Amino acid sequence: MRAFLYRLLAVAAACSLALPDAAAAQSTTFDLAGPVLTMRVTRGTTTLPVGEVPSIRAGDRLEVKADLPADQSAHFVLVVAFLRGATNPPPKDWFFKAETWDKNPKKASLSITVPDGAEQAIAFMAPETGGGYNALVKAVRGRPGVFVRAAQDLFQASLDRARLETFVNGVAHVEEGAPDRLVPVSTALAGTLGIKLNADCLSRARALQASCLTQNREGMVLQTGGGTTLAEVLGGTTTQFAYSLAATKEGGAGLYSPYISLARDFARLFGVFRSASYQYAPALAVGSGDRLRLQLNNPPSFQNPQTVLVAPLPPIGSAAPPPLRAAGKDGQCLAQPGLVLRLEDAPLIFATDYARDLRLRLGLQDGRTLELPVTADAERGGLVVAGAQQVGQSPVGEAVLVGRWGFDTFTGPRFAVQNGAPSVWKPQPDDAVVVGRDAPLTLQGGAASCVAQISLRDRDGGTRPVTWKPSAADEITATLPLARTRPGALTLLVAQYGDAAPAQLTLKGQTEASRLEGFTLYTGDRAGRLVGARLDQVAMLEVGGVRFAAGALTRDPGGGDRLTLITDANTETLAQGQSEAKVTLKDGRTTSVRATITPPRPRLELVGSNVAAPAAPGRVPLTLPAGLLAPDATLTFSVRAVGTRLTNDDAIEIATADDSASAKLTVASGKLQSLGDDIAVGSIVPRQVLGAAAVGPLKMRLVQGDVVGEWQPLARVVRLPSLTKVACDDKGCTLEGEGLYLIASVSGSADGANAQAVPVGFVGTSLTVPKPVGELLYLKLHDAPDDMVTVAAGKK
Repeated sequence: MRAFLYRLLAVAAACSLALPDAAAAQSTTFDLAGPVLTMRVTRGTTTLPVGEVPSIRAGDRLEVKADLPADQSAHFVLVVAFLRGATNPPPKDWFFKAETWDKNPKKASLSITVPDGAEQAIAFMAPETGGGYNALVKAVRGRPGVFVRAAQDLFQASLDRARLETFVNGVAHVEEGAPDRLVPVSTALAGTLGIKLNADCLSRARALQASCLTQNREGMVLQTGGGTTLAEVLGGTTTQFAYSLAATKEGGAGLYSPYISLARDFARLFGVFRSASYQYAPALAVGSGDRLRLQLNNPPSFQNPQTVLVAPLPPIGSAAPPPLRAAGKDGQCLAQPGLVLRLEDAPLIFATDYARDLRLRLGLQDGRTLELPVTADAERGGLVVAGAQQVGQSPVGEAVLVGRWGFDTFTGPRFAVQNGAPSVWKPQPDDAVVVGRDAPLTLQGGAASCVAQISLRDRDGGTRPVTWKPSAADEITATLPLARTRPGALTLLVAQYGDAAPAQLTLKGQTEASRLEGFTLYTGDRAGRLVGARLDQVAMLEVGGVRFAAGALTRDPGGGDRLTLITDANTETLAQGQSEAKVTLKDGRTTSVRATITPPRPRLELVGSNVAAPAAPGRVPLTLPAGLLAPDATLTFSVRAVGTRLTNDDAIEIATADDSASAKLTVASGKLQSLGDDIAVGSIVPRQVLGAAAVGPLKMRLVQGDVVGEWQPLARVVRLPSLTKVACDDKGCTLEGEGLYLIASVSGSADGANAQAVPVGFVGTSLTVPKPVGELLYLKLHDAPDDMVTVAAGKK
């Protein structure tokens, strides 16, 4: 293992980038092992090793010391400093030093309480020269902004380094233990850790795959928080992983590397402090347990100018976990062997120990609440659940991830987890199926994700596999192989994960005569519907000189078939009313069927709308353009029916653009009011009506019994940041609040000129933006990139 890692480090160290001035001497990698610091953080009565602490806060007690070898000859002074902003030098008593060579443990280590008002913490390892400590304090207090930036950017780069090392170590582990699994494991590692995977490496000889996957390591770390998908990673799409620190024009393997930019920028920044005696050098700090391993990009110098190492400590402030989202909406079976719950864009869960005591809290329909232990496993690509056998066959009502992020507890996200007994499956609409052809069958009532296999046993005892797929959480659509089956009793065998014996459902195999009942077409539509039986034999239909070709065939819940017939011709020329249509079967025979050409589908026209946002005390109000509303705002709208008359039995259906959520407004529910026979007024709160899916465009249509109208646009739902303060002066403005990552960019003018983009995945609570031309700031949201949201610019 060690030899393999050394080989990887050697390959990565071969990359270089020409940098001007002081930066030219800086290596672009941080693969040189430096000193090790040990650190523990105590908050109240709880003490955690630094590897489990994502941030610290005022009042925390820090125990810090250098873990140097017994034969360490060079004496280092360990200094921990606290900063309070780029323009506010810290007081001298915010600097703490330890003489690491001293035999007295109290002098060789630090026991510090984080002071009130501190905003960043940073550590220095300086050679002892007699006056080095005072020079360091003077340098930090003289230009605090340089070290504020160092504390922030070095910590972020250290997190990126932790992701990279987890990937490299994972590839090394699988190469040594199970090289045949390198392709799936490296793909899973790349997806969970946000690492760029070179898909070309996976097609090489097995002996060359591991070294290929881990070459050019500076360019492998992807930006997180931008929704990069595994498909984009495999395809090499570069639009999402250009990390904000690494916008370089130079070519080479590390074009998108945060490390290259870090080395270049800090070489220039620290160059202002270079003297005949000292030079400052950045170091990454990778935490594991109570140890912080410092990674250097150049060997330190013990001759003048001697090197002072600058390393980040955990940031000061709140420690909310990254936004956790379950990857995918499809349900997963709790009893499925090797169940892995996948998270979307959460690499720090797998690359650090910040998340601990993870559990999956289950609310069961039998009234019990269980918590199953969960382990974050980057090699398996998600969260591995243990102890699922405790649940038995009880259906799951809710499954939510809970745990701790550092010192704090967190809840979420919720996962679509299923469980249940196979005996609850029932055929719909009944147990009769038609033999002589492959027949569709719908099963309802059970947990679709828990079905492992379905097979059909005929009356002679022969068993055949059945093709099936889940069509809903509690529904399965199967295709029964009945083309050569005789009428009689059939047995459907449904096997589920975790159950030894499959459920046995009895079906009645029956013959059905072919029949054509009627063809219906709405004027203007390009598709009509033919109703009857054995419609799989229909090839074409012609009415009024317009030809229709056979399309999708479905089983009618009430019995029989429904066949969609499609044309490219204009159907507005067909005369409305009933006529006779010619049907051509696949064997060449022809017959006729009654055709009904009806008036155009009814549709709705939006007359007007009004948005009422709920009161938000302590929040800076945002002004939204027409057509946008927040998920918890009330949308009142009026519509006019075209081509029909409204009755109190009609409904207006509201749905998201992808049809993932919908709801019907009716007079009976109180959500719809009729004004005459052509005007109606509806009212909705998107989050209450459509749930969490209510983001993005909403559409509406009229529903009159079995007749549904065309979809029409209604409004767009956008998620809004919660601003608590907007303050501006001659230099710029500061936005404070929560959810700032929802903002795409901020501009001082309505034309969007000189807009400042917000880094994708930004999770801070304060953002500096340009000052406005007038009295307003203009915000573009990720949910509405073509619209401007305005906010009044206050004064500092």
